[in-house]
Amino acid sequence: MKVAFSTSGSTAAAPLDSRFGRAASFLVYDLDAETFEIADNRQGQSAAQGAGIQAAETVVRTGARSVVTGHCGPKAFRVLSAAGVKVYTTDAPTVAAALERYRAGQLTEITSASVEGHWV
Repeated sequence: MKVAFSTSGSTAAAPLDSRFGRAASFLVYDLDAETFEIADNRQGQSAAQGAGIQAAETVVRTGARSVVTGHCGPKAFRVLSAAGVKVYTTDAPTVAAALERYRAGQLTEITSASVEGHWV
């Protein structure tokens, strides 16, 4: 199973980005193979509108079944939810720390957006 983490970097040691839609990229970790790939999200960083929707569509295309991020807005949450992707929020400082918490079952799945739209 794949899990996507919002990040500004390209390794597990990179910071977890608290902004889902405006994250620079997503580190998509395959729990079965213990490998990862990076999904670019730079188009969402500068979008005037729709950054969350674009980011959610990017994550869905990777095949991730879960997302771990700091916050998720309503439009992104709707896209992810419709695709069957579970969303977890955390204040973990790095992707590695967030992955550790995810594996330990220490994250709570959210059932609605954690911030209002256009949150910066």
